[in-house]
Amino acid sequence: MENFRMAKHTSFYALGISYKKADAIMRGKFSLNSQAKSTLLIQAEAEGIESLIVTSTCNRTEIYGFANHPYELIKLLCENSKGTVEEFQDIAYIYKNQEAVNHMFRVGTGLDSQILGDFEIISQLKTAFVESKSNGLVNSFLERLINSVIQASKKIKTETDISTGATSVSFASVQYIIKNVTDISSKNILLFGTGKIGRNTCENLVKHTKHEHITLINRTKDKAEKLGEKLNLIVKDYSDLEVELQKADIVVVATGAQNPTIDKTLLNLKKPLLILDLSIPKNVNENVQEIEGVTLIHLDHLSQITDETLEKRKQHIPHAEAIIDEIKGEFLSWTKNRKFAPTIIALKEKLNSIKEGELNFQRKKLPNFDEEQAELISNRIIQKITNHFVNHLKDGDSSMDEGIEWIEKVFKLEQEKIFF
Repeated sequence: MENFRMAKHTSFYALGISYKKADAIMRGKFSLNSQAKSTLLIQAEAEGIESLIVTSTCNRTEIYGFANHPYELIKLLCENSKGTVEEFQDIAYIYKNQEAVNHMFRVGTGLDSQILGDFEIISQLKTAFVESKSNGLVNSFLERLINSVIQASKKIKTETDISTGATSVSFASVQYIIKNVTDISSKNILLFGTGKIGRNTCENLVKHTKHEHITLINRTKDKAEKLGEKLNLIVKDYSDLEVELQKADIVVVATGAQNPTIDKTLLNLKKPLLILDLSIPKNVNENVQEIEGVTLIHLDHLSQITDETLEKRKQHIPHAEAIIDEIKGEFLSWTKNRKFAPTIIALKEKLNSIKEGELNFQRKKLPNFDEEQAELISNRIIQKITNHFVNHLKDGDSSMDEGIEWIEKVFKLEQEKIFF
């Protein structure tokens, strides 16, 4: 198992919760809004954590970073969310070093997405990286890793068909509407929330249903107006929500609120209503189902929808994994070189010190000492010696850590260590 350490006792971890073991309620508890993520980063820096990034989406909340023990990162997550350590232990995953690197590659390339090939996560990783870097929480290892994952994601999109077809949570919601609502062109559709998922859903609705009877509502009206102007749709004030709910046949909720924004008290219905809740945490109270004629569908149900597009995508998994292995191999090769670089530099300095001592002795002893020739020969010998040590550390036949330790012990090296 390859070890990645930035200090003698720290390791690289990837930990969090996802759709695989955590339902929507639990994912909601551990979700982090923008303010919570910012607070977490500030707290991490104050506690001496050198490098980490944090992501929180509808399907997962994760922390990637260096720590002495994973509990340091778990504590940060639980203190900034509504989840507890006990709940985390029941549903979480923790990956270390090589497994953590493997996990980030699969997440960032869409292979670990709830809907295979949904690449929205890579943009979220980029955003998390930028935010951490602005807080001084990205070291060279994490920066190189993120860039390698981005490279793999781009290459998979370019060279495979794993992302062919508009399949995502937003598209799955449109598929559900098309398959389950008859005479859709005559129905009134209300979209509540115009964040990224809301915008994508709205664009898919317009594209795939040619529907113009769509009303947009957002707490911040100017965001809804921008989308409404782009798609030529009606925009209403947030204060009109209750009235528009009564008019609607279909409601898509994609807000970023931490508590439900719609419950049965807002509904005074005279006709059936289909509600799709695409939010994490859930933004529609389960009590709406107590009203006759209301059908509530959450994104976990939508994500289970499989069709020909997804089946075709599965055929491209081996090619995608081969691309990941190639780029991950380049990254691991870089980490190995970085790992022993300080030792080799210190070794060179030690050998040069020995050389200078010997040359000084010969200068005093030999009256016709050839300074230039002695310098040339000794430098070539030092280079050949260090090359032998580099090749030994690279060949992988023995533990690199043991090899580095042996060199340091034999030559009594002292240097600023950079562990990976």
